[in-house]
Formats: sequence, C-alpha cells, structure tokens
Amino acid sequence: MKKGEIDIITLGCSKNLVDAERLMRQLELVGYKCVHDSANPRGEIAIINTCGFIGDAKEESIDVILQFAAKKTKGELHKLYVMGCLSQRYREELPVEIPEVDQWFGKFDYMGIVEEVKGERLKVKGKGYERTLTTPKHYAYLKIAEGCNRYCSYCAIPLITGRFTSRSMEEILDEVRWLVSEGVKEFNVIAQDLSSYGIDLYGEHRLAQLVDKMADIAGVEWIRLHYTYPTDFPYDLLPVMAKHKNVCKYMDIALQHCSDNMLKRMHRHITREEQDAVIARIRQEVPGICIRTTLLVGHPGETEEDFNELCEWVKAMKFERMGAFAYSEEEGTYAAKHYTDDIPQEEKERRVDKLMAIQQDISAELLRTMVGKKLRVLIDREEDKYYIGRTEYDSPEVDCEVLIEKTESGQVKMGNEGQNSGVQILEIGEFYTVTIQKTEDFDLYASL
Repeated sequence: MKKGEIDIITLGCSKNLVDAERLMRQLELVGYKCVHDSANPRGEIAIINTCGFIGDAKEESIDVILQFAAKKTKGELHKLYVMGCLSQRYREELPVEIPEVDQWFGKFDYMGIVEEVKGERLKVKGKGYERTLTTPKHYAYLKIAEGCNRYCSYCAIPLITGRFTSRSMEEILDEVRWLVSEGVKEFNVIAQDLSSYGIDLYGEHRLAQLVDKMADIAGVEWIRLHYTYPTDFPYDLLPVMAKHKNVCKYMDIALQHCSDNMLKRMHRHITREEQDAVIARIRQEVPGICIRTTLLVGHPGETEEDFNELCEWVKAMKFERMGAFAYSEEEGTYAAKHYTDDIPQEEKERRVDKLMAIQQDISAELLRTMVGKKLRVLIDREEDKYYIGRTEYDSPEVDCEVLIEKTESGQVKMGNEGQNSGVQILEIGEFYTVTIQKTEDFDLYASL
C-alpha cells in the first residue's frame, strides 16, 4: 500500500473517462499521485468510476467494487470510494449492500471526492476543464454536453444524467486551445446526443458553428464526431464537414433499428423512410464519409419479421462501421414499465451474432476496396513487429487499425516491394502517408 497514491479505475464510456481525468487533475493539484487503471493497484485509496448503462456494465461495476472491498477487508487498502453512473442511480441501495465502501458519490460530484480525500473544503483549482489525460497524449475526448432529452424506451441514461445541458461554446473552445498546448492533435467530440448541442443555451443548433470554430484553431489536426442522433439532425453541419480537411469524414450516429414497428416502440420519433433520408443526405453532402452506427436487437415486441427486415436493411446500407447489442431491461425506463421482456436471452444473442456476421462480410468487402489507396495515418503505439496507427475513418479502440511492419532495428522501409527508398523510424503521435497493401479481418496492412 503506497501512501499518498490513489488508484482510479474507470469503467464504461469515454464520457466517464473525461470525468475521471478531471478528478485526477484536482487530486494531483492537492498533492496526491494518481494511477489510472493499473493492472497492479497499490495505492492507499481506490476510487472506482462506475457504469450503470446496461446489465452487463452494472455487473462489471459491482464485481470491481467487490474486488476492492475484499482488498480493504484484508487491510490492503485504506479507503474505498465509488462514483459514476451506477452510484448516481442506486445511491440509496448500494451502501446497504456493500458497506465496505467508505462513501458513495454521484456522477457529477468529483470535487466532493477531492474534499473527502483531502479532509477540507476546496474550490476547483485552475480551469474546471483541465485534466490529466489517460489517453496517449496526441488524442483526447472532448465532452461538450451532459444528459439527454430523448427518452428512448429502453434507455436509462436520461434517468441517470438528467436533462440535456450544453457547455458554452467559449468554454469548449478554451479547452480545445488548452489541450492543443498539451500536445493533443485529435479531438474526439462526445456527448450523449451531439445533434442537440446548443438548443438549450442558444435556442438553436450550434454544433456546426462549434465544429467550424474548432477547425480554425491552429494545432487541431483531426476532429471526429461521436453520437449524433438521426431525429432533428443538424444538416448545417454537413457543409462544415465537407469544407474542412481537419474534420474527419466520420460520423457515429446511433440508429438502433429500421423497422417502423420497432422505431415506434423504441420511441425514436422517426420512420424508416425519414431515417434512410438522413443517411442518404449525409453521404451525398460529405462524399466518402465513414458512418458508424449501433443497432439494438431483442427489444420487446421485435418480431422475426422485424429482425429479418433489419438484416436486409444492413445488407443494403453497407455501413462502414457497425456494432450491435442485445436489449437489457432497465428499471424505470418506459420499456420496463410498459412492455414485457418477452424474447429469450439465447434468441437475443442469436440475433446479435447473425447481424454481426452480416456486418463482418460487409466490412471485409469495404476494406478490400482500400487496397492500393494512399491514406494519412496517425501512429498510436509501437509493438514488437509493427507500428500501429489509424486513418481518419477509425476511432480509437473501437475501429480498424493500420499495421506498418518494422525491421529488426525498429525502422520502417519506405516505398513498395522492390522499390525501397530508405528506412525511417516512426514517431508515436505523428502523421504519415501510407499505401494500403492488404487487409485482414478488421486490420489494414500498409507501407510507408
């Protein structure tokens, strides 16, 4: 047990990660050393930042809390605190179930944790957006809003995080400038619903204006957008994406389903025809864009006909990136109150597997079209045999990677086979132009 050291464990999404990074910065400013997601936690204090989105995530959070509770019982840990979505949602029940935790905090009270650890009343030191980055220093997540107003039937996020609340554009742009000064080049813009940015503050969509201003900041090399919403989509964003070279031709837009029956039951407030029109317009106005989406199967009332329609739709739409997950009943949601969870778990999993098998074939087909193309790649890390990077079409940790083979001396050959024009050592966090040579599953192999 290391005195003055705090282990912070972050579970769940990148929005949680930003919260943990802000907490770490404040703890470090009052004299503590913070270690994030250590494989061998040894600090005298542990803080677990939990996820409470779906059943599997809640189970993982509980398991991790119990592991650290056991360490505390054995005397291997002095204090244990829990924060995040799970404790925000189950603030009354959890202390009874796991009394080993010294104190439970919600999702938004990270300064409460700092005060508890330090034992005195404190104000935020520095700028509130400053944080200790846990990602490689060349990229960061940029959270521009909290909460959600959509209230989809299956989703507990609005119950946990509350109403959609935009951050001011001025503060976000200040944070971008600060992150650039820290060495960040790639900005992954996140919120539960990017499409709604600005409506609560300014009375109108402001995402396009924000992205436009971000793109003009010196040092911003890539801007990537995560979690737009198809209903009431801000179309003025598309010319901005097409205009700026440093706005990645990439959009993460959660569609969930295509059947009109399911879209209605899910409270998506959109029809298949309207949803298809959104995708068509995005692809038309931003040629070559990579669309990532997420689909939900096994929602109450999803018939075999609905699912078959979804499968045929995925084949027709040919999404560049796609994930799927099975419905999980969440307390307090409309679906939990008004629908019966009537599809067996095995059937839900079968549907996920079938959908992902379809997508795997589509992905392989689309990746093969990349062979021979010259692309700009950002190098994330170095492994034994390869430098690993990403194109503008790939988000960290969830999308494809580009592998560039190294020589035994750690250098990279330049030029095509038989036409080498020297060697070079690549730098992590730098951009290089590569030629895609071959594809394999979800990886691209390239030469410099």
